Amino acid sequence: MINLNQRILPAVRKMKDLEKLIKMSYEYIVVLDIHISQVKSIVELTKAHGKKPLLHVDLIEGLKNDEYAAEYLCQVVKPAGLISTRAGVITKTKQNGLLAIQRMFLLDTNALEKSYALLKRTQPDFIEVLPGIMPHIITEVNERTGIPIFAGGLIRSINDVELALNAGASAVTTSKAELWKHFEQIPDDVIQP
Repeated sequence: MINLNQRILPAVRKMKDLEKLIKMSYEYIVVLDIHISQVKSIVELTKAHGKKPLLHVDLIEGLKNDEYAAEYLCQVVKPAGLISTRAGVITKTKQNGLLAIQRMFLLDTNALEKSYALLKRTQPDFIEVLPGIMPHIITEVNERTGIPIFAGGLIRSINDVELALNAGASAVTTSKAELWKHFEQIPDDVIQP
């Protein structure tokens, strides 16, 4: 089992936030909402500061989120891993030996059941459950799949983070810089579920 050794996965949307984050102690970071022309330079910048970037393929403007994009990102850009809702992207990422994170939007029971079927096929390294503010669903997905979970989406408070971790999430993804700062100062063994 892969262990990220951190309970918060900071997710950045803006360069000014990335500049702050590279000075923090987090090893793994999630990169959201970037343009294709920025991808390689952002990955190189983060790696130069000892970070391991996880790219959200579905949110790279100008790049189609398919197997060919995943192949390019894995072999040319070389982040630590890729996040996507697409099965083909997850499969290609695993074939290339990078961390594969399957993103699940839990809109209703039908979406949840379809996600379970998809997860059986793709067998990602991690699942990102959105929204991450549903502790009972995090527990269910964790028990049913046995795949480590990231809770993301609508995480707005310290309490939201703690509830997700206590429900079985391995980590919480958040773009709220105040949560990055708060949890960076607390040893991981103190906030583990």
